[in-house]
Amino acid sequence: MTGLQTHEHWIATAQGTLFAQEWSPSQAQGAPIILLHDSLGCVALWRDFPAQLARSTGHPVIAYDRLGFGRSDAHPDRLRLGFVEAEARQGFAAVREHLHIDAFIVFGHSVGGGMAVGCAAAFADHCQGLITESAQAFVEARTLEGIRAADLQFAEPGQLQRLRRYHGDKAEWVLRAWVDNWLSEDFAEWSLDALLPQVHCPLLSLHGENDEFGSQAHPERLVALTSGPGVLRLIPGCGHVPHREQADGVLAEVGRFLR
Repeated sequence: MTGLQTHEHWIATAQGTLFAQEWSPSQAQGAPIILLHDSLGCVALWRDFPAQLARSTGHPVIAYDRLGFGRSDAHPDRLRLGFVEAEARQGFAAVREHLHIDAFIVFGHSVGGGMAVGCAAAFADHCQGLITESAQAFVEARTLEGIRAADLQFAEPGQLQRLRRYHGDKAEWVLRAWVDNWLSEDFAEWSLDALLPQVHCPLLSLHGENDEFGSQAHPERLVALTSGPGVLRLIPGCGHVPHREQADGVLAEVGRFLR
């Protein structure tokens, strides 16, 4: 299966316009897979993974830029405690409504994995499957150490320019939204524990063995606390971005899960 149709969508919301992109195989089958990006991510930073995912599974794939990221409008405010859980009823709900999506599969990377949990819980009657990749289920010392190290790196000359390539004038907001929220005292007790029992669909939790932003305690908690059947796949020799570092392995795991 090689033929893919791609479509761009601009989705109006009360807070601003969202950008979304869709990859549809010529003979698409099954519920669309909706991708939720990480804290510094956007549609463009998924690179060729959405197309690979659509080709390998036969499912339509949709990715969107959350408000404040990528080609979506700037966020009118700073992110506040509860933003992970709130995405289900905000940007995600707007994408579903605009594209007339009923049943769906949700796939989230890093903080997008936490948001995907929220989507599976909020729309439990419509979610056919949940895939998390390098998701954080709670605030762990390793996560905070990784964020502090990244913040120092972005303070070096020219480093913020890497984010500007994808987020434009929103780059500084994107960086602060990640660093300042996770390192704040208010966020210290955050976890997905209350949401996870509300997830009833099958779960595939992928996690790199060498993930610099979280130990395997995260996927273990995800699988242990969801109400549906869960599968944990620890990926040897892999860091925080398995879909880029070991794309073939991720695609194979997703294919097995969907079958």
